[in-house]
Amino acid sequence: MSELVIVALAGFLASFVDGALGMGFGPTSSSILFATGLSPAAVSTTVNLAKVATGLSAALAHWRFGNIDRRLVLTLAIPGSFGALVGVTILASVDGDQLRPMLAVLLVLVALRMLARFSTALRAPADNDGDGRLVFDARGTGVAAATGGVTNGLVGAWGPIVTPFLLHRGVAPRYAIGSVNTAEVAVATVASGSLLASLGSSGINVATVLAMLIGGVIASPIAAWSIRFLPARALGLGVAALLLVTNLRELAGWADVGALRWLAYGAVVVATAAAALRPRRARRRGLAPAPT
Repeated sequence: MSELVIVALAGFLASFVDGALGMGFGPTSSSILFATGLSPAAVSTTVNLAKVATGLSAALAHWRFGNIDRRLVLTLAIPGSFGALVGVTILASVDGDQLRPMLAVLLVLVALRMLARFSTALRAPADNDGDGRLVFDARGTGVAAATGGVTNGLVGAWGPIVTPFLLHRGVAPRYAIGSVNTAEVAVATVASGSLLASLGSSGINVATVLAMLIGGVIASPIAAWSIRFLPARALGLGVAALLLVTNLRELAGWADVGALRWLAYGAVVVATAAAALRPRRARRRGLAPAPT
């Protein structure tokens, strides 16, 4: 029973982070489930099954608070679902543990780019035009969604690929996160369904899935409400820090570096603080205008 309570709390925290930052549920919950000894296929299936329910809850909450652009959701969901099929196919034929370090390195690079991006003043984010459509640079969105679908099928990581891409393209955080969370329902449904069809339900603990669902569903509306009041730049820095800590932890475990990992975590704190303070230092030196 105590393990199920921990899993439920993990589902709550993972869902809150995912709903507020557009990422984090897969990497967070996958790490906990791997620690229980589940196989990569069982972990991916469990996480994606949980994502379907928590994603529906998050999508309804984001719709209620006006955080969704329907055209963007379709642009993400269709290639993301095809990518999920590719990821499941790879997972069924290749040892998932061999792929995790490479994915972690990729996500660290994405996080460093995010940190650099949000260390400077932001341009005005994209918003709806007069016809109610979201205006932003959509080049490469389908490719990013397909890539996110592949990683979601492998290790449950959809948001860390897609959300930073949209933020870099100038999509307002509330629309990026709301649309990514909503499209994730389709991607997770395809991934979990394909995994169950190809690998079966061996190793999946129903009680664990339900505990994670309960915690996640409770957190989803709270997260959807909160992002309306989070400043965009602070949100971007939070995304970058989350990616760095999560994936440096993954690499440290893979390389078995022991206590040295804490130096890396400390470096993340220092780098994030430096990025947060950079515009203020620039204004003091007269190199940047004051915010409007």
